[in-house]
Amino acid sequence: MAGFQDTGKFTMSFDLSQGAQIPLSGTAAGGQTGITAALASVAFRDGSPDAIREASEKSTVSKPRISLLEPNLGEAFTRALEQRMLAEDRKPLVQSFGVDPQTVVEHALAAKRLRRQRDAQLTMIMAVCGLLFLPGVLVWLGLFQLRRTFAGAQDRRAGILGMLALGVIAVLVVLLLYRAPVSGPLRLYLWAALPAPVLGWLWAQRVAERTAQSLRAQWSGLLSGGSTGAKIPEAVPQNPNDKEAERLRAGLAKITAEQASNLIHYAGPEGILGMGMRWCQWSLAEELQPADPQRDIDPFRAWDVVRAIHDQLRMLERGPLHTGGFPAAPNLVHWVVRHVGEGAGAVSRPEGPAADGYQFTNIEVQRVCNEQHIDSGDRHYLGAQFVLWDGALVVTMMIQVTVLHRVLRIEVTGHILGPVHGFFFKGPDAKKRKMRHPVKFWQMVERPAPLVDAKEVVRLAARAPLTWRPAKLDELGGKLSLPEPFGLRHTWAGKPWRHRFMADDALRIPAPVVLVVYETAIRVLAEHGVDTSGFTAKAAGLRGAVQSVSPGTPDEIGG
Repeated sequence: MAGFQDTGKFTMSFDLSQGAQIPLSGTAAGGQTGITAALASVAFRDGSPDAIREASEKSTVSKPRISLLEPNLGEAFTRALEQRMLAEDRKPLVQSFGVDPQTVVEHALAAKRLRRQRDAQLTMIMAVCGLLFLPGVLVWLGLFQLRRTFAGAQDRRAGILGMLALGVIAVLVVLLLYRAPVSGPLRLYLWAALPAPVLGWLWAQRVAERTAQSLRAQWSGLLSGGSTGAKIPEAVPQNPNDKEAERLRAGLAKITAEQASNLIHYAGPEGILGMGMRWCQWSLAEELQPADPQRDIDPFRAWDVVRAIHDQLRMLERGPLHTGGFPAAPNLVHWVVRHVGEGAGAVSRPEGPAADGYQFTNIEVQRVCNEQHIDSGDRHYLGAQFVLWDGALVVTMMIQVTVLHRVLRIEVTGHILGPVHGFFFKGPDAKKRKMRHPVKFWQMVERPAPLVDAKEVVRLAARAPLTWRPAKLDELGGKLSLPEPFGLRHTWAGKPWRHRFMADDALRIPAPVVLVVYETAIRVLAEHGVDTSGFTAKAAGLRGAVQSVSPGTPDEIGG
């Protein structure tokens, strides 16, 4: 089933066991707002950064050297996205099909802006209540660091022995300061050194709580569809010398341009990066013979067949009946596919005189389509893509036309991008605490708890002065590393087969596409004086074959 054994056979195979990913060219917003918002919501979340490994174990979180400086999930995700997608010397991105990556990054920058405003206030509080009373601050930070060391993680308790040890140390510190062999103003200063940071903590807690409420409002708003657009005024240059704003503006524009690239990469058994393994395939091959034995075939090229198929696929949304059908015309893209090998750590961009930015020129696309049918080099595919379920399901059919000697071969393969992991759709949980009823003291009741507790305030205050040196903060507090080659969508895409209606939609789309492809190809061949009887017979067989589904793994067997 890997290919044709002779020119009188066609092959067909499916693979319903693989979750796949599909390309969506450009940055069209229609049909992909739900997944975009779900991914963007991570930038506003709290909790441990290790939580994102629930969605993909390929993401790694480095251990902090100082656990008090460990970032939370939103901080780590925002920093990772900014480093990976806005750095001037970054690696090329895999297209995020079914997602608007610029919008995700804009929301990450908006979350960073909210935290920067909070950190500026916390830094001022640290300067007033910290530097002026540095001995007391060091004592408190040391106690909290010991508590986190005993606990082993930012969301765990220190245990009975750990709390007992902390209590003993705290009492010894208080006695030491109280009985210090000093007098006068210095004694008053030492006595104020411990309570002053507590007053600063109360002030910091109010600042942190207010920001936490804003972040959670954005988080829940994105998932419910009620969030407004991201506000990032720092990406708008205020004057010709505003280099940082210009860097952000250029970086965001670069993401959009790269998303619209017509170059994709085949990674062996992994399939096309960002598109996944083939799950179905139809192949038709037949010898080119003149319809009239007295004259030769009118000359034509593979591009002539592909272009006619392209024009006809644009009409797929139209049908003879006013019922059902495709909600919109498919997104048609002429892809240049490049082989990078299994386990590749990076992808490439279009280069050379045939490249126009992140695109190959139309002339180069036609040349690849007409000339590169075998041996090394890039290949051409025409993709018909459908974005469904508010971006949760993207289906593409890839069409390739090749000619070897007198044999013309037409292949149609299907690829599916399933919904992202359910982790991205988790909303914020209301924080509550149990306490005794004020009257019925034998009963326990739940009351709303502050979003930011004591240890979180200390963590935020300790990190705040270092947020203006993010590289140093990454070194001391750890960071999130995204898997490579990185694309916002394919990294966390799941399998659509667990959803009955998504699976049905994926199985229904190939039939009309395959029929249009072969009917159009046969018509073009007939117009150029080709005997189409053999093609018509094979196409009739495909009409029956496309009705049944049988499992297969085309990429694994090289079909």
